[in-house]
Amino acid sequence: MRKLPRVLIVEDESSIAELIAVNLRHNGFAPTVVFDGEAAQREIDSILPDVILLDWMLPGESGVSLAKRWRQQERIKTVPIIMLTARTEENDKVQGLDAGADDYITKPFSTQEMLARIRAVLRRRAPEIVNDTVQLGPLTLDAATYRVVLDGAELKVGPTEFKLLHYLLKHPERVHTRGSLLDRVWGDHVFIEERTVDVHVKRLRESLGAAGGMIETVRGAGYRITAQGANASKASSTSSPA
Repeated sequence: MRKLPRVLIVEDESSIAELIAVNLRHNGFAPTVVFDGEAAQREIDSILPDVILLDWMLPGESGVSLAKRWRQQERIKTVPIIMLTARTEENDKVQGLDAGADDYITKPFSTQEMLARIRAVLRRRAPEIVNDTVQLGPLTLDAATYRVVLDGAELKVGPTEFKLLHYLLKHPERVHTRGSLLDRVWGDHVFIEERTVDVHVKRLRESLGAAGGMIETVRGAGYRITAQGANASKASSTSSPA
């Protein structure tokens, strides 16, 4: 029997939570509803969900704070998180994505949009990555072991950033538009804004540390990865005054 994807709904408005749960059950998912962060953590500690629908405004710890904390926990850091919120400003969306969310749905939303976004993040969680090893300059990515190594030291890279880095390393020196990255890395960007790419590139650069300069912004075009960026970062760090 096929295992139904587990969806943890963290939403303090019971009417909204139950409506989401009913629609998920009718569409082949196994939802669990909780109303605050403490209950959500207990569920996660018991059974790891396949995706989390996380309301921004919760009693006690906010959804943004929860997302940040969960992204630091080894067991849950790769579980997709979709933020649910009535906030519609771009800065709010960026804040949610920066906190570690993989996607963002503004209320009110349709059932079909919600289902499409859940299916999209689940596809991204199981990306079609060949189990190969790619190297550029001092940076090595091993898809089989899910490791990124810089000059012998392993780096912590999130799941979406890992797939983005893998694609860039497979196509070095080329300029990739935001739209093409959405196509190739996210796979289904019907509901995803190009701004999402900028947020994940920023997070990837931060994860790469000294090698962050390898990912260059090409004004008016997009992004590319180049080995020269690593050399420039090294030169900058070694020439800095003590």
